[in-house]
Amino acid sequence: MPEIIATDRPPLTLLTEEEQLFVASVRQFARERIQPLVRAMDEKGVFEKKLLDEFFRLGWMGIEIPESYGGSGESFFHCILAIEELSAVDPSAAAIVDVQNTLVNNALLRWGNEDQKKRYLTMLAKDTVGSYALSEAGSGSDAFSMAAVAREDGDHFILTGRKLWITNAKEAGIFLVFANANPSAGYRGVTAFLIERAFPGFEVGKKEDKLGIRSSSTCELILEDCRVPRENVVGKVGEGYKIAMETLNEGRIGIGAQMVGLARGALDHSIHYAKERKQFGKPISDFQGVQFQLAEIATEIEAARLTVYNAARLRQAGQPFLKEAAMTKYFSSQVAERAASMAIEIFGGYGFTRDYPVEKYYRDAKIGKIYEGTSNMQLQTIARAILGGR
Repeated sequence: MPEIIATDRPPLTLLTEEEQLFVASVRQFARERIQPLVRAMDEKGVFEKKLLDEFFRLGWMGIEIPESYGGSGESFFHCILAIEELSAVDPSAAAIVDVQNTLVNNALLRWGNEDQKKRYLTMLAKDTVGSYALSEAGSGSDAFSMAAVAREDGDHFILTGRKLWITNAKEAGIFLVFANANPSAGYRGVTAFLIERAFPGFEVGKKEDKLGIRSSSTCELILEDCRVPRENVVGKVGEGYKIAMETLNEGRIGIGAQMVGLARGALDHSIHYAKERKQFGKPISDFQGVQFQLAEIATEIEAARLTVYNAARLRQAGQPFLKEAAMTKYFSSQVAERAASMAIEIFGGYGFTRDYPVEKYYRDAKIGKIYEGTSNMQLQTIARAILGGR
């Protein structure tokens, strides 16, 4: 009989009692308060403000923000757990919480100075939605061929340009905007700026009419000689590339959690329906063909969750996680799309209608392969890591 070796390393999916209670509270809220509103919000393309207010009250918009700034003072892993649970009911809700925590708050916590933290983290924890503005019409995957520029003007910078596909923009009061303060230096001139919605020369433009995650707003930002105080530069001038890349690496773990939650939601609906739907005198869950479909997706979801939790645990432990973050976003987005597609097939003709929830999961899943770095970009990152080392 092999010797049993004691270890203090728990399984990845084994949650502490506190984490279990946190998950249970998010799950209950999502099912009781969000789920009844999902269809209407999707059709209107608007997220209910009363739900946003509740997110702030519950501390979900400032999970990692220290209590001294009004936040919850919890871990990055708590962010991932919240995103997964919310996404199982509504991926749009998860996207709002995800961007707030893994991108905006995270960037300020890591690179903001004390004055910026006191001014803005307190707002982000209390009642102000944040938005992360990197992409432009001509710079998607190649985000640093950006055209937005920032020129110095005494104790201010003057920003000019347009940002596109910016999540949370309709609701946001604070924007982390990237512009090039020295275009001749290429990406080394990219700089991060904190912009308040009321700053002169700043405007939130058209809201996109999207295929999926429709109640999560995606808008254009217009910068026309927008005056930004020098003290609103995050980090140093020219550090924007580093800030954006390192923040997005962490954000990709959040996208992985979103896709796992989405896939789990689609599977849960499929299992419930398969037990109820009868054909040839018995539930379709009794047929091996259906059983195998469900079993295969359940296995893929478990594998995807392990990649998410592993990347999140690595990040929390201060270990390298670039490759793992890319892997989890790439794999989880594939699993989510397959799970949502299977759900429609399990529901049959009903699944193709908007009377049932699974068609929304299918629409919502597609964005997982696109935002915060396309699947091809993730494969490129993974390939570089395995071929050239970290």
